[in-house]
Amino acid sequence: MAQRRMFSNTITDSDLFMDMPKSAQLLYFHLNMHADDDGFVGNTKSIMRMTGSSDDDLKILLAKQYLIPFENGVTVIKDWHIHNYIRSDRKHPTKYTSELKQLELNEDASYSKLPFGSQVSTNGQPNGGHLVGNCHTEVRLGKDRLGKDSKGKYIEPGKPKPGKAKPARHKYGQYQNVLLTDEQLAKLKSEFPKDWQDRIERVSGYVQSSGKHYKDYLATIRNWAKRDQQSNQSNKVAPQTREDWFG
Repeated sequence: MAQRRMFSNTITDSDLFMDMPKSAQLLYFHLNMHADDDGFVGNTKSIMRMTGSSDDDLKILLAKQYLIPFENGVTVIKDWHIHNYIRSDRKHPTKYTSELKQLELNEDASYSKLPFGSQVSTNGQPNGGHLVGNCHTEVRLGKDRLGKDSKGKYIEPGKPKPGKAKPARHKYGQYQNVLLTDEQLAKLKSEFPKDWQDRIERVSGYVQSSGKHYKDYLATIRNWAKRDQQSNQSNKVAPQTREDWFG
């Protein structure tokens, strides 16, 4: 079971949640912390004893539909998938498979019970076409929002959006800290054919000594060259005498 748990402030900062007694709020947080990776809690009573919560606190959470109960005493966090995203390679499937089959995952990523007699197949597809079981909402850490691409498909956090891959940048300079793509290096050699290596070394030494880094090293080299040109022009002294003009 994953050790990290998240909470979405769209749930915990709502008036409905904040109007509950602090003891009921505390119980909700502890139930979330002890739930399995699908949001199921099999030891609700033990957690209540551990936190000093009362039966009334549990009744409030049930009445406000923050929890969905089952006949065997197991409960599930209704908004579990709004709070949490767990990568599939780290997720441990719940042992409460029969209870999971009784749930559907709504469009807002909350659980709800299926009508009596309906049941989800073991591959995560219920008979009515509802996505359940293996379907997860994509909640980005710190922002707690669903992630979708332009076509409405869910994207796992940490996975890059489909598109053209960025060209690889290679390390240059004495300290191997000037990063250039093959295309940028070719442009650098074309623009500064006589001293392109010296210009790389100049930036490399500065980056090493200052600790500063640049997003685009080719642009930096170009800017430095332009600055040097302007400095050289300003240092030229205009001739003052006839001898200065004609030598």
